[in-house]
Amino acid sequence: MPASENIPAGAPCWVDLLTSDAEGAQGFYRDLFGWSGQVAAEQFGGYTNLELGGALVGGLMPKVAEMGPAPDGWSIYLATPDAEKTVAAATEHGGGVIVPAMAINELGVMAVVTDPTGAAIGMWQPGTHAGVGVLAEPGAPGWFELFTRDFTTAVDFYREVFGWDVHIVSDTPEFRYATYGKDESARAGIMDASAFLPEGVPAHWSVYFGAADTDATLARAAELGGTVLQPGEDTPYGRLGIAADLTGAVFKLIGPNKAEAPAAS
Repeated sequence: MPASENIPAGAPCWVDLLTSDAEGAQGFYRDLFGWSGQVAAEQFGGYTNLELGGALVGGLMPKVAEMGPAPDGWSIYLATPDAEKTVAAATEHGGGVIVPAMAINELGVMAVVTDPTGAAIGMWQPGTHAGVGVLAEPGAPGWFELFTRDFTTAVDFYREVFGWDVHIVSDTPEFRYATYGKDESARAGIMDASAFLPEGVPAHWSVYFGAADTDATLARAAELGGTVLQPGEDTPYGRLGIAADLTGAVFKLIGPNKAEAPAAS
């Protein structure tokens, strides 16, 4: 994953957590990843910018009654030079609108849409808030991935709406995967999940946070009151694992495979 400077249009540039327990979530991620919180002005509803070593890694939004029954969870935002035009393009290509383009003072313009396969995806037109300051380090966002039942439609949508330079990694019934960018310059991925996505689970985006040791981070998440949903597993792309925080918000981990991990001191 490339550095966060000059994130191109269409690439993931921000993540944030909608949570029903803001205080608990801040403590959980502080102890898990070393994050600190920077509460924004009251006008932003208690939104907190999360930092790792002084660099922004994401945000946290306390859930309020007006939001309805939305589940706690992480959202991903793709960079755009013009949120209004991108929202219009999303609808023209079969998507829907959850939150229309909305200016957040001088910070930027945000919106949330759905792609034609049903996955929600945010967008951010940067102003004074440029987005994440560090990527692919332990405790920082490391990868972004869409699980969808309609691979071809999803690939076409992100190419046409967000300007993705799509590279097909594999196109077999067993493994169908595409990335925005190629090899070490890849920014995000689309997975054909039609063979394994459980019935009733919609298409969705996930964020992977970097881990120096995937297994140790999963164990620590459990100690802090979270839940391990999938133990660490070596893959060609690193050792992956899945956990949920105190209120059930799911996040994924990516770290070195066991043979590559540094020896414990």
